[in-house]
Amino acid sequence: MAAPSTHQWFKSSYSGGSGTECVECACTRDGALIRDSKDQSGPSLVVRREAWLAFNLALRDGKMLQL
Repeated sequence: MAAPSTHQWFKSSYSGGSGTECVECACTRDGALIRDSKDQSGPSLVVRREAWLAFNLALRDGKMLQL
């Protein structure tokens, strides 16, 4: 069993109420962590500060990638 996280995790205000498609994020000194809210003891994606800032600025400015 993994040790409890000491990070302050939060969900997006856009997360659905059903709990089926949520991710949680935690800010760190070096960037951010991202995890599946349904598997809190599972793996986390580590995102460096510069990439996290660029991602958030793109969201704010409506510059989403078209897949």
